Amino acid sequence: MKIKHLFFTPLLFVSTAFAQQQPDLVHYVNTLQGTNSEFKLTRGNTYPTTALPFGMHTWTPQTGKNGDGWKYQYMKDHIRGFQQAHQCSSWTRDYAVFSLMPMSELVVDEDKREAKFSHANEIAKPNYYKVQFDNKITTEIAPTERGAHLRFTYPSGQKSFLVLDGYIRLSGVKIDPKANRITGWVNNGEGFKKGWKSYFVVQFDQPIKAYGTWDNKTNTTHADSTEAEGQGKGAYVQFKNGAKVQVKTASSYISLEQAELNLKRELGNDKTLEQTKAKAAAVWNKSLGKVVVEGGTEADRETFYSCFFRASLFSRKFYELDASGKPVYFSPYDGMVHPGYMFTDTGFWDTFRAQFPLNALLQTEMHGRYMQALIDAYKQCGWLPAWSFPSEGGSMVGNHGISLLADAWAKGIHTFDPKEALDAYFHEATNKGPWGPANGREGWKEYYELGYVPYPNYRESTAKTLEYAYDDWCGYQLAKMTGNQHYMDVFARQMYNYRNVYNPATHFMEGKGPDGNWRPNFDPIEWGGPFTEGNSWHYTWSVFHNIQDLINMMGGNANFNAKLDSVFSVPNAVKVGTYRGMIHEMTEMVAANMGQYAHGNQPIQHMIYLYDYAGEPWKAQFHARDAMYKLYNATENGYPGDEDQGQTSSWYVLSALGLYSVTPGTNQYAIGSPMFKKITLNLENGKKFVIDAPANDKDHVYIQSAELNGKDFTKNYITYDQLTNGGELKLIMSDKPNKSRGTAAGDKPYSLMNQ
Repeated sequence: MKIKHLFFTPLLFVSTAFAQQQPDLVHYVNTLQGTNSEFKLTRGNTYPTTALPFGMHTWTPQTGKNGDGWKYQYMKDHIRGFQQAHQCSSWTRDYAVFSLMPMSELVVDEDKREAKFSHANEIAKPNYYKVQFDNKITTEIAPTERGAHLRFTYPSGQKSFLVLDGYIRLSGVKIDPKANRITGWVNNGEGFKKGWKSYFVVQFDQPIKAYGTWDNKTNTTHADSTEAEGQGKGAYVQFKNGAKVQVKTASSYISLEQAELNLKRELGNDKTLEQTKAKAAAVWNKSLGKVVVEGGTEADRETFYSCFFRASLFSRKFYELDASGKPVYFSPYDGMVHPGYMFTDTGFWDTFRAQFPLNALLQTEMHGRYMQALIDAYKQCGWLPAWSFPSEGGSMVGNHGISLLADAWAKGIHTFDPKEALDAYFHEATNKGPWGPANGREGWKEYYELGYVPYPNYRESTAKTLEYAYDDWCGYQLAKMTGNQHYMDVFARQMYNYRNVYNPATHFMEGKGPDGNWRPNFDPIEWGGPFTEGNSWHYTWSVFHNIQDLINMMGGNANFNAKLDSVFSVPNAVKVGTYRGMIHEMTEMVAANMGQYAHGNQPIQHMIYLYDYAGEPWKAQFHARDAMYKLYNATENGYPGDEDQGQTSSWYVLSALGLYSVTPGTNQYAIGSPMFKKITLNLENGKKFVIDAPANDKDHVYIQSAELNGKDFTKNYITYDQLTNGGELKLIMSDKPNKSRGTAAGDKPYSLMNQ
């Protein structure tokens, strides 16, 4: 699909009261990227998100039924509402949702009120969404952090109705016809304390002509009713025929008064939607302008900024500003209002790998606030978050909150008490919580006693062992960096436990029983069982903190590199294993046709960069660029699988910079092959780091030589400090690999055993 632009000039500069010479990068972004997804094959599992960076609320058109995870699917041609949304992916339910739907005849039933549309009549940008239905009703949306400015334009002479749907579960509405507004609350979502509410205000700039409430359980309407509370309660209003109605809305988790304050602060001065749209464009251009790329094709720039947009949505802000401008938040963990910052809507199993290391580099102030928020969440619910949505869900495996904390400390982001962090992690690592496998540790006793999690006593046991060992190294690393000998001793014992699930006879990670015997009939292409959404080809590389030891266990560089090569050369065959049928991750690996390289899921996404550790960095350069070209684009088919809260996008953004975070918890980024001729990082500290590769193109993917700040540079990694201190990395690119550069022992990135 060719992307349609609001603007076309590559570096058009906007000059409004809200933008100060920011390059117009927002026009590159297509928020429909990855929306052509379904249960059996996902191309991102995204929806066209209209929001500000890390905004507390987002807005999107809705093609799916209320409560359906498939919120918006590109192949659908009917829209049934425009939602306030927060959903992480199609595999999770949403929370704090209500929707608005314009129509010319009053129909409340969501299946019957839906209206047909064409993508040709749709504009999907971060700062502006617009669609015209076939019935000629037009909807426009421009976002703020906690609200939105909408405009509904009805055909001349036709009736003008607007239906507010309270979504699933409890809701309450109150219509004030004299003030031309609806106030209310919704109570949908998982894991909240009993009685929580998301309060909203909806203000119209046109007089209400008629009104009523309705019930989406029975689809019955009650004309002239101004209030309703209960399951699925909603409201409707009617304006004069052929109206053009501006709607300002904002929400709060704290109170209706705070929702009013959010509305006034964020939208009070905007008389038109165009003003809100321009402000949002300026905010996005400043955010996207933290990375300015030059060279490459138009499609390359579209893909880069579409991915950077998506990487800049998660985790969402969960705090508000009180009357004095100070941050406060309703805690989804203890149901109380606290001063300070809180963030939510992410799963650390996905995002510890690239999304948070990207934020550490480009969103440093927010990242520091996030680290303290992790400690506050622990104090409020008794556990470090593992999957916050918006409270702790404990999904997937591992205890990767400690990865975020250790990584921040290693990069000089010291915004939290490390002793509190280590205490919290020790509790996490020696207990099992009530919410999901990653809330605390499944199999923690056996992990300590045997040195691994046994199978089949625990599902996904080998994946758990590998990720627990990495997390224990993160605990050790944070303790070491902060001089805490006690916790160094505690975690040093476990951080080598990956060795206990490596079978030297097969050179794969395998499942092991409590008696020490390997699981019988091992096949590395068999999914599930001791692995999570993958097989041994994917998990054998999950020794993030000690790749050199993995190289040694495999018999040295030659054997290690040969096995890396095999990932791409062996057939892309699948044995479904304990899944008993093809799941979408399997289908996506087969469709990618890159052997057993299953980039559509997170466990193997770092594997390409392991050539940097074994003397063949040119292969990392080739495969990184190959994956970027083959697996990503800015269309509705833009991802190779679940995008997952910014992680897969962040892989692309970092890789397009020529970087990747193989070992969060160190200050290093492994080096690959940048996508563009020139990349400028505009850092929050006011400094710039430039990656200059003038010969770079689709054929010249290999680094022939490099200079860092004018000095010869052979290392296969660069440090956080080298990046954030500003400077220039100059790369001479070639269409042929330089097989002598980056091959010395000192050129390798971090491994524990080399320290």
